[in-house]
Amino acid sequence: MTSGQGGIGEGLEGRRFGVLFVCLGNICRSPTAEAVFRALAAREAPGLHVLVESAGTAQYHVGSAPDARAQAAARRRGYDMAGFRARMVERRDFERFDLVLAMDRNNWSALQRLAPRGAGERVRLFLEFAADAGVLEVPDPYYGGPNGFEEVLDLIEAASRGLLRHLQERARDAARQLPPSSRPGSWEDSAGAEDHTT
Repeated sequence: MTSGQGGIGEGLEGRRFGVLFVCLGNICRSPTAEAVFRALAAREAPGLHVLVESAGTAQYHVGSAPDARAQAAARRRGYDMAGFRARMVERRDFERFDLVLAMDRNNWSALQRLAPRGAGERVRLFLEFAADAGVLEVPDPYYGGPNGFEEVLDLIEAASRGLLRHLQERARDAARQLPPSSRPGSWEDSAGAEDHTT
């Protein structure tokens, strides 16, 4: 999804992560995941610097706003994706994003075919981060009723919390590998060293 938004936070432990959510047309599941994860990260981990976007593996809806039913369900829970517009996955996305998270196995397979050599390990199923969900695929609600969009939100909220924990742990691991003088909160910072965070 293209929008006026991009990164969140100011660089927890000095490491920026990129996450791309992917479904088929980029109008239901993946923009919902983008909106939910953006809101969750901003609220619960404001220091985590993360680039969050979404895209589709098919060109059916390029340039379109998210499905109105998906937007309505998201608004009821406080998530806004009115400014999002659908786009397709591009090969350069595998360089820009640390994780490319598919909503289901079909999209996972499509991403594996598209990924450049050596980049396939970035592609995972989003619900791998929802260990208690009991399923590994976010169902496509496009042809169903309103309850399908609520189910999608339930799964996405659970996986987003698991993903947030995963990224926070990766940020802590990255910080532990920094020289002591480069770590946030070091004595140089408190002594008035310049802040180069962007």
